[in-house]
Amino acid sequence: MSSSNTPFEIHVHGEVPLRDDVTFEQLQDALKPLWKYSGAKSLAAAAESAYEEEPGIRFDANKHLLQMCWTVSGDEDFRQALDEMCMGLNDLAEAGAPIEVTFYDADFDDEDEDSEDDEARDDFAMYFVGPTPAAIMQVQRDLLVQDAIGLMERHFDGSELGEVVEAIDRLFERRFDDLVSSMQLGKPPRGSGGSSGGSGHGGGRKPRHLH
Repeated sequence: MSSSNTPFEIHVHGEVPLRDDVTFEQLQDALKPLWKYSGAKSLAAAAESAYEEEPGIRFDANKHLLQMCWTVSGDEDFRQALDEMCMGLNDLAEAGAPIEVTFYDADFDDEDEDSEDDEARDDFAMYFVGPTPAAIMQVQRDLLVQDAIGLMERHFDGSELGEVVEAIDRLFERRFDDLVSSMQLGKPPRGSGGSSGGSGHGGGRKPRHLH
């Protein structure tokens, strides 16, 4: 997509552990929605970020790790590219992983004192990838526990929050059971809440409980 007249600067950030057998060619194919959106003809051509201080898109073959700290100009239609990317990465991921995406309003000037009614259209979304629905739910659960504990520790001692963690676990157990039941009945999986890449793989173990 051309960088002219694009309303957002979009930053993609995350690390995805990949299977040991994943090749650069497979990763390039999975990330095609991103580099094609940027107007490049290959992953290598699009790997550099719009900002020099950001490492861009990197494939660490030794650690079997995809690292993304990458900014591109775009519009709301970039969300479709993200959905397609998540589907591709699900088939390559070794474990569940979050991908943070921030949309910065490129036209907003926070130094313009005359634009009191003009608010930035910044937005933030969290995408998830993983080899199975259970792996995706596990990382969603872990992040939610971290956020909940971090918020509530302002008012309660950490030792008092075991019931909160148990309640979160029950919610995710119920969601996983509903997903398995819907797939067994041949129905589309129920939404998992928020923005996430569906795995396309069925069943698997339930997310483990970390107390």
